[in-house]
Amino acid sequence: MAIQKGDFIRLRYTGKVDGAVFDTTDEEVAREAGIHNPEALYGPVTIRVGSQHVITGLDEALEGRDVGDEGEIEIPPEKAFGPHDPSYVEAFNKNAFREKPKKGMTLNVPEKGEGKVVDVIGNRVLIDFNHQFAGKTPSYWFRIEEQVTEPMDQVRGLIRLYAGRDMDVSLESGVLTIHLPPGIIYDRRWLLWRSRIVQEAFSSIPGIERIVLEETFERPSGSGSEPEQ
Repeated sequence: MAIQKGDFIRLRYTGKVDGAVFDTTDEEVAREAGIHNPEALYGPVTIRVGSQHVITGLDEALEGRDVGDEGEIEIPPEKAFGPHDPSYVEAFNKNAFREKPKKGMTLNVPEKGEGKVVDVIGNRVLIDFNHQFAGKTPSYWFRIEEQVTEPMDQVRGLIRLYAGRDMDVSLESGVLTIHLPPGIIYDRRWLLWRSRIVQEAFSSIPGIERIVLEETFERPSGSGSEPEQ
């Protein structure tokens, strides 16, 4: 059966710009390309087709495909990282920065965000706030591994996609419980994306009536009931 908008699938992919890999689900490919992140979870990702969990051009290309399909596509800038907008290139006084700006350096400018120094002319620093791949035509190789139909697997996929980690989940009588690991309150990525995970679980997975975020602590081994003096 062809993949439809709203279906959950497990997907492998590798993205390239100008022949260089910039994103991949394959750990070995990441190592070979010099972009390996030791903290990342590699392997097929679970996404919901049509929910912009991947770049727009790739997302649209998945509709109508079958499980097991693979291919390579080129994606125009407007469905990738957008066209390069000259108005996003701005000039600043070099003395406004603590560190001496150099061409190619990435700087964080208050109220502007991160930008790349494209030139330094006298006391003027030209900074480009476009996405680094704006105006580029990336290519993606992809393979649809399987369709994901179990609600708990769909939830696990959302958690891994947004939080970048695996968590235990359980679903009983419409109550979804996400079992949080100790110390999760210090995970900035989880804190940033947990509301999005909850929202998408409600909107895209039928049968969930309530979501409980449960944090459990175990007594450390060897600790007594009385604190040490």
